[in-house]
Amino acid sequence: MTESHPIPPAIPPVIPSMPRQLGDDPSERAAIPNVIAAIETILRHPRRVMFQLRQPDAGKLIAGMLFVALVCSLIYGVVVGTFSGGTQLWAAPVKIAAGLMISALICLPSLYIFTCLSGSQARLIEVCGLLAGLLMLMTILLIGFAPVAWIFSQSTESLAWMGTLHLVFWFIATLFGLRFLEAGFSHSNARSHLGFRTWAVIFLLVAVQMTTALRPILGTSDTFLPAQKQFFGAHWADCLTMSSNEAKPGTRN
Repeated sequence: MTESHPIPPAIPPVIPSMPRQLGDDPSERAAIPNVIAAIETILRHPRRVMFQLRQPDAGKLIAGMLFVALVCSLIYGVVVGTFSGGTQLWAAPVKIAAGLMISALICLPSLYIFTCLSGSQARLIEVCGLLAGLLMLMTILLIGFAPVAWIFSQSTESLAWMGTLHLVFWFIATLFGLRFLEAGFSHSNARSHLGFRTWAVIFLLVAVQMTTALRPILGTSDTFLPAQKQFFGAHWADCLTMSSNEAKPGTRN
């Protein structure tokens, strides 16, 4: 008598799940009426922002996001300026806001080129909108860090320490902004993320060099802009070297 073996049940093949398309959720198709709603939406429902950037009237949303980024960067700049006081209360906000906007404008052409080379179908206005979203999210996060930065600016005299603290806050905010941009990049049918990652490095380098080109932002100086050109790495090394001999930020070249 032959022994029968139970037949294992058939296992259906695993079907890979397809990523949700923008607009599948009805809430993502709801218009964003004003800048307050744009702030809440990019924090809670960033996919809704990405969907609205594909609509014909995306220009109004982009202008609103740039306005929020400008205002938030000015507010954070005032907090930065409280470390030295005096003219830095207006010079630091102007330099931070201008540096952020100029960095984005400089890097916009390369972002669009890398987007096209990656096979993305995103239009130029959508790329501009994603970059505006990056700036808005960055500056909103900086506003969240502003009370912490103000406490330390009033309780320490170390230029190197405050510079490091602001760089850490800026780096964290930039990472979240880049994450938003990468998510939007993923929904544009891009075949590869190599172009985006290359651009992210370029954007980081341009932004940190801008902090040196517009120095001083923390310290004080006799001139609004530096008279000497310098690479950001060399400038940071000089600040670290001089900080041990300075009780309060002195004249910066």
